Amino acid sequence: MPASRAELLAFLQDLSIPATTFDHEPVFTVAESSDLHARIPGGHTKNLFLKDKKGRLFLVVALHDAVIDLKSIHQKIGAQGRVSFGNAELLMEALGVQPGSVTPFSLINDRQAHRVTPVFDAAMMREPLLNYHPLENNATTAISNEDLLRFARACGHEPAVVAVSEEAA
Repeated sequence: MPASRAELLAFLQDLSIPATTFDHEPVFTVAESSDLHARIPGGHTKNLFLKDKKGRLFLVVALHDAVIDLKSIHQKIGAQGRVSFGNAELLMEALGVQPGSVTPFSLINDRQAHRVTPVFDAAMMREPLLNYHPLENNATTAISNEDLLRFARACGHEPAVVAVSEEAA
């Protein structure tokens, strides 16, 4: 069974990671979440669940408005050949969440298998406060950038902090 929102928040508390959670209507896309940005402080994000031609899985996390070239990202993240999006079944199997609820917090469900390589965009990691779904898309949880790293490491992952987005000119 995948972790629940309550189990995730308890895990954060056990790690002494301060987090603030805001309940809201379910949102499934970055576009749908745009009205939340004014109400919830911090960097808002998007999450890409990707697989390469060898079946390796990646969770790429970036700011909501980041421009990411999917034709060349494989070179930046160490994937074998071009990447494609993982399907809903693979997402549930590997990270225990549904499409629309993808989040770095889903690494809590990959603590044993370590199937997914987390990649955090360098531009996102310059934001002191970051927002993610707490395993379901009807809430947003804010944590610091440093605590995001601590969380991932506590799940047994060493996230790659890589410039995957194109810098705005």
